[in-house]
Amino acid sequence: DDNEAPRAPLPEPWNEKLSSFQKLLVLRCVRGDKVVAAFQDFVGEQIGQRFIEPPPFDLAASYKDATCLVPLVFVLSPGADPMEYVVDFAAEMNMSKKFQSISLGQGQGPIAEKMMLASMERGTWVMLQNCHLAISWMPRLEAIVEQYDEDTIHKDYRLWLTSMPSKHFPVSILQNSAKMTNEPPAGVKMNLIGSYTPLTDEYLNKSSKPTEFKKLLFGLCFFHALVQDRRKFGPIGFNIRYEFTTSDLKVSMLQLEAFLEKYDHVPYQVIEHLTGHINYGGGITHDWGRRP
Repeated sequence: DDNEAPRAPLPEPWNEKLSSFQKLLVLRCVRGDKVVAAFQDFVGEQIGQRFIEPPPFDLAASYKDATCLVPLVFVLSPGADPMEYVVDFAAEMNMSKKFQSISLGQGQGPIAEKMMLASMERGTWVMLQNCHLAISWMPRLEAIVEQYDEDTIHKDYRLWLTSMPSKHFPVSILQNSAKMTNEPPAGVKMNLIGSYTPLTDEYLNKSSKPTEFKKLLFGLCFFHALVQDRRKFGPIGFNIRYEFTTSDLKVSMLQLEAFLEKYDHVPYQVIEHLTGHINYGGGITHDWGRRP
């Protein structure tokens, strides 16, 4: 009945006689609910922790696999929004003024097609969001991509697509694309790493109150990690599964920067109210969801 059953030693002489894999088999017989955790420990022990910890999202590395003929496809997952990453990456690549996006839905297909054709000529980027909501237009999208001609298309043109997993998404585009997914990190540690990865030393030190800013930023990122991780407990964590995204964190960070610069002192109550009660708490509809 030990909560740490995967790491608990077996009675002797079995603890010494059995290999790590054989201990897994024993655990499978007596505590099937702990096998996943034990298997993660086994993989980490045998081939390394990096095989059980997903690497931080690296958009630049995925971009290198794409060309004007090879689209970039984001496979969406609940709680993850790649739009912010793409906008920041466009700014980094000096493409902010050459970047357009449209959210697909009823009647948006022809508009998206015009954007694509114009981008092919001018060498700009176009992002079609939520392809799974435009099922009837997917065959037309597939036809356009299949007709790409390297001799007539601008070499700087890039097509970005986002879609939830869908059987209606064109298979030919999936097969000939750079595919990415950015699932919400599992655990507080990985969530903190994911929040800090895009931040630079320049950003962390540009505030007029760098010490206070760094401490409050860590508290904000830690709070974001906690509310994300709290969802895994189901109804015990939140009565309703709320979707807190990186956009909530980004808005809170911008407000933190602004109010630290505006006041001579640190306005704790203002920051707490904006972050806790509005940015995150504003979407909570059940009173029990607000309990600490």
